[in-house]
Amino acid sequence: MSGLEVEGLTVRFGGHVAVNNLSLDAPLGRVTGLIGPNGAGKSTTFAAVSGTVRPSAGRVRLLDIDVSARRPAARAQLGLGQTFQRTQLCASLTVRENVALGPEARAAGANPWRQLVGRRADVSRREAAVDRALEVCGITDVEHRLVGSLSVGQRRLVELARVHAADYRVVLLDEPSSGLDPAETEGLGRVVTAMADDGLAILLVEHDMTLVMDVCGYLYTLDFGELIFAGTCEETRASAAVAAAYLGRKAGLEASEVAHARAESGSGVGR
Repeated sequence: MSGLEVEGLTVRFGGHVAVNNLSLDAPLGRVTGLIGPNGAGKSTTFAAVSGTVRPSAGRVRLLDIDVSARRPAARAQLGLGQTFQRTQLCASLTVRENVALGPEARAAGANPWRQLVGRRADVSRREAAVDRALEVCGITDVEHRLVGSLSVGQRRLVELARVHAADYRVVLLDEPSSGLDPAETEGLGRVVTAMADDGLAILLVEHDMTLVMDVCGYLYTLDFGELIFAGTCEETRASAAVAAAYLGRKAGLEASEVAHARAESGSGVGR
């Protein structure tokens, strides 16, 4: 069974093409990276995959099911989870209570409160999922603390644990290291790797390239909405096209100039 498959994805906003004919594969059991300079189209890709933005063309398949026409809540119920740059936790609840909201949210179509006041079946199954998530994310020692008392890094792990407890099979991670110090980022990387080892398909957008290279098994590089390179971390490091994209943005070059550099260096798309 595949995790996440994107085929020919195009997103237009008026006359602006934010993502153009993107195809990528994020299989179960692997961390797949989606990288590129600011404005490359990464956030738009996430929005199209999650269903919050309707693409102009292309398909999104989740666990071998075409979800292109489905709403975000339906995609979540089928197994698509997501975290954002800002943690979305309840500071007045304990770590365990926050993690327990993961399974409830998925069952309730992303509305955990509705589920909490509804039926309470499968309590033992839910508690076992919470226990496992706390263990994988290394936060069993703080499970009874209020989330409001935790560091930013600990809160990030709580958010990952909540996603894990919900049994999402495919997870979109949007800049998970945002606001973390180097030690916290290293710990986060271990947790993300452990989640993939548990069989999850993870698609990661991240600007910390040390973290990206440590955890990702494969990378897709975007620039100006175009896929310019696809390959392993080692291949991406060696790609002149990727270097031209990043260095071109820093130097303030226009898209046409970066494209010229890319054409001269050759592209890894289609590997």
